[in-house]
Amino acid sequence: MEQKIIELLNGIYPVDFIKVEAVTNEMFRCTAKQGEYFARITNYKDYDEQLEEVTYTNYLHKEGLGVSPAIVSINGKEVEKITFNNKEVLTVLFESAAGKHLSRNQWNANILKELGRQIGKLHRLSRKFEEINPTRYINDWYQNEEYAFLKYIPEEETTIRAVAQEILKKVKNIPKDNSNYGLLHGDLWLENILVDRDLKLSMVDFQDCEKNFYIFDLAVPIYSAIEYSFVGGGNIIEYGKGITKAIIEGYQEENDLPKEMLEKLHLFIKLKEVFEYSLMHMYWNKERLTEEQIRIMNHFRMRIEKDHSFLDANSLLLN
Repeated sequence: MEQKIIELLNGIYPVDFIKVEAVTNEMFRCTAKQGEYFARITNYKDYDEQLEEVTYTNYLHKEGLGVSPAIVSINGKEVEKITFNNKEVLTVLFESAAGKHLSRNQWNANILKELGRQIGKLHRLSRKFEEINPTRYINDWYQNEEYAFLKYIPEEETTIRAVAQEILKKVKNIPKDNSNYGLLHGDLWLENILVDRDLKLSMVDFQDCEKNFYIFDLAVPIYSAIEYSFVGGGNIIEYGKGITKAIIEGYQEENDLPKEMLEKLHLFIKLKEVFEYSLMHMYWNKERLTEEQIRIMNHFRMRIEKDHSFLDANSLLLN
C-alpha cells in the first residue's frame, strides 16, 4: 500500500517522495528529498468542504499562525482526486508542522497560557477570514453527524439521553453573533498541538473545523488536559483551575471573549463530554467491546448520570 501511495503522490506533486508510513488509516507521514510532509487521503468530508478548509488554513498560515500549509499539486490544485484501492478519494498534502508532541507531564500553565493566546489569535483571524471569504460548505456544529447524540446513544440510557438533549437545547438557544460565534478548529485536544523549544505552538488537523461558539475551542483543550494529561504530583482540582485560568488569560491577550460566554464554559465542557460518549456508540463495535472500552464507557456513564463536573468553572471565572 505504501509503495502505491508513493507512486500516486509522486505523480501529482512537485515533491520527490521516498518513504510513506501510515499514521492513521487516512493520514500518512511522507518523507521526501525536500523534507517531511503529511498526506491526508480520505472522503470523510466532500471536495467542496475540504477545499474550503484548506483555503481557511492556508489563510491562517499566511497571517502568521502556526498551522501547516497545503502544497499545491502540479495541476494547480490544493485538493486532488485520486484513484486508490479501486475508488476515487481526495488527497491533501501538508507541510510538516514545526514542534513536537509534549509528554503529558509537560502541559503546565505556561504552555497552556500560550495556547490560549494562539486560540485567541486564531479566532480573531477567523473572523477576518469570514469577512473576506464567507463560508458556504463548512457546517455549523449541529449539522455534523457527530452531534446526533440521540441517534447513537441507546434508548434505554434514558438519563444520559435526557442530559444530552438538554445540553443541545441550551447551546442551540444561545444568541450568536460575530463576537461569540464563527469558524474554529473544533478539535483542539492536546494531540493536535505541537510545541517547539521556544514555546511556539502549531495547530494541526483542521479536518473537523466547523462553525461554533468560540468558547468551544477553549473547552476542548481544558477537557483534554484534565482528562488525559494530569499525571499526579498535586491536586487535580487545582490543576484544572490553574490551566483554565491560564488559557483564558492568554486568550484575552489576543481576543475579546464576552463575559456571558465565559459563564457558559462549564456547559461546553459538558457538551464535549457527551460528544465523546456518543462517539463511543457511533464507532465502537458493541458486539466486540474490550474490557478497557467497557471500563471507559462505564466511567463516562457514571460521570454524566451523576452530573459530575470537571471543575467549578463558573465560580473560578466570576471571582
